[in-house]
Amino acid sequence: MIHLPVLRWGKPYESLEVDQVVHFLTGEAMARVSQANPGLLQRDLRRAAQARDVLRQFRPQELLEKIKQAADLYLKETLPVGDGTQSPEEFVKLQSASTGLPEHMCRFNMQKNHFVLTHMDQILDALTRGLDLEILSRGYGVESRGVVVSYQAQAPVLGVVLPSNSPGVHTLWLPVIPMQLGLVLKPGPQEPWTPYRMTAAFVQAGVPAEAISIYPGGPEMGAAVVTHCPRVMIFGGSATVEQYRGNPRVQAHGPGFSKILLGDDVVDQWEQYLDLMAESIFVNSGRGCINCSGIWASRHTREIAQALAERLGPVEVKPPDDPQAALAAFTVPDMARQIWELIEQELQEEGVEHMTAPYGPRLVEQERCAYLRPVIVHCESPEVAIAKREYMFPFCTVVKCPQEKMLEKIGPTLVCTAITNDPQWERQLVDATHIDRLNLGPIPTTRINWLQPHEGNIVEFLYRARALQLSPQRLEALKSQCNLA
Repeated sequence: MIHLPVLRWGKPYESLEVDQVVHFLTGEAMARVSQANPGLLQRDLRRAAQARDVLRQFRPQELLEKIKQAADLYLKETLPVGDGTQSPEEFVKLQSASTGLPEHMCRFNMQKNHFVLTHMDQILDALTRGLDLEILSRGYGVESRGVVVSYQAQAPVLGVVLPSNSPGVHTLWLPVIPMQLGLVLKPGPQEPWTPYRMTAAFVQAGVPAEAISIYPGGPEMGAAVVTHCPRVMIFGGSATVEQYRGNPRVQAHGPGFSKILLGDDVVDQWEQYLDLMAESIFVNSGRGCINCSGIWASRHTREIAQALAERLGPVEVKPPDDPQAALAAFTVPDMARQIWELIEQELQEEGVEHMTAPYGPRLVEQERCAYLRPVIVHCESPEVAIAKREYMFPFCTVVKCPQEKMLEKIGPTLVCTAITNDPQWERQLVDATHIDRLNLGPIPTTRINWLQPHEGNIVEFLYRARALQLSPQRLEALKSQCNLA
């Protein structure tokens, strides 16, 4: 059985306190994981500046090349992980066995991480609006139009408190290394695999091991990362997002409440968009914040809900190694039952109809885990409680609401796909500050353009623009250096 140590700026550390990662179906122990403690983290962060220093020995372009090499190592090669080695297929099986995600979805998430790593130069070019990364490295420089600009790193490292439920979130911290900032990762208890494998790939590709630390542990370790790291990315529920709202140190990622809005000018042709709606709800077993949890229209809502229920309602639970498996297991005891009991209570409210009820029980309990089969609910009004819910399985409400009331009623929305050709409504959608990512036209909510920011631009989170002036002599020298003389 593999042992995953604490990584303290690249150096393995075996703790006296050890946790186990177990197979969600069999209970078999798959890894021993050393547990860190807040005091250890606090001591190590005194050397955080060194993580940035070792990365600044390389130019940003050199780090980008190493990141691209790491992409292929991560996807294709057997790598040293912990006190053993791990092939890509072993990684997939371990990740599936601890998270409950079907194996083919784990492979898909590997491909997604690989894509982001191999296109990192384009992604950073887009997120920085074409800024030369040497300017971030030096702290100042001259833009192509001859103007001096300065950007200051707000921290030497980024702390990341990771979840266990979806391996796809790792794409959000991957741009940090080529920006010459170190990483302090607190992995999710059921998903330590990606941080360790990605770190191994980075180091094999020549990224200094001293730039990365990994601190497994319980909730107290997540709290310690948030407390002691000057910049933190954290994942959690609505309460977590509210707790850190307005805190400039913390970028909190929570439920997406992503939605599809059908305009009055297209809603009579709703059948044309049924595939798009089903894909948005169902991809990745509905676990992502970009999965659609609400479809809003002024009419035909019951027909839409019925059609979606006919398509998704019959989906059955299958073993995680089945290529056709579409549902992920809930591996935390009683979580699925608690969610289903809450849904059952809200289904009793007037104006709410459970459309997938005719297709069999939704809660499927097994010896060591449980599943929730897809749930489609029709809501006669946006005022019912269930219209404001999101869950980490294929769950969607179809809400009847006049078009002129939608933007007032939908609430915070990570991804909004608005299908309309109404220019006046499009203008209102563009101006809506409670929508983060806006898709104008028939685009699934789950189709992400990585050249655009996701729930906050990580470059703007980690760097701030500031004023800096140069004497005429130094300005001319810098222009010459940048070939702008």
